[in-house]
Amino acid sequence: MNASQKKIVQYLGEAQASEHALVRVLQSQIAMTPRGTYRTALEQHLGQTRDHAARVGERLCELGHGGNPLTAAVGTVQSVVGQALALGKTPLHLLRGSGGEEKVLKNAKDAYASEALEIATYTAIERLAGAVGDEQTAKLAASVRADEEQMLQRVLREIPKLADAVVRAEVKGDPSFDLAKIDSYERKNQNRTTILGRITSLRGDEPWAGYDELTAGEVQAVLSEADDERARQVRSYERSHKNRASVLKAAERELANA
Repeated sequence: MNASQKKIVQYLGEAQASEHALVRVLQSQIAMTPRGTYRTALEQHLGQTRDHAARVGERLCELGHGGNPLTAAVGTVQSVVGQALALGKTPLHLLRGSGGEEKVLKNAKDAYASEALEIATYTAIERLAGAVGDEQTAKLAASVRADEEQMLQRVLREIPKLADAVVRAEVKGDPSFDLAKIDSYERKNQNRTTILGRITSLRGDEPWAGYDELTAGEVQAVLSEADDERARQVRSYERSHKNRASVLKAAERELANA
């Protein structure tokens, strides 16, 4: 194994250890995340992460990593250390924040940082592999990086909704909390329509905060786990506002099966 192959094996070993560690972190986060679009995203990414670890492992074997006792031992140690760090972090997740909503929000912020690190890792692998002519590893890294970038954006879309949940649970009743002041500031200084929309949702009759930002598919995913009252709220809101046939059909189906 030449110097370039050794370096690629090193980076792939580190990436695989990171994937194994992320599996444990995702499992702990899913366990404490309520049903909804964010939990669905975590569950889907858990499957992706396991697949990434397996694909990186296969590439390591193709490069002779599995047949070399020394490099195999190094990879095993890296994986064990990564998983130990993930396991050691789990109790901290369970203690962070004053309520369940805040814990989930902080976990989402951690998830965003983890995805950014994964993207940097695979960007480096793709660049290195391309520089030394290892097109197969470069394609693998590019494929995994694309998945991580998609998850990064998905987490970013969820964070404002999770912050709204914290507002409803812990902040909205505080006398110092004034939606009108926030509304005025946004219109005067930023005019960020997404934030104004969230303020409106706190005042409006959406089935839940952030509902208007969800796709029909995302609403249907929530409905599959919803109770009768939630399904009725969705049906009523859709009839008055959006009238999306697929969502109305899903709500009716849930009510019929109750």
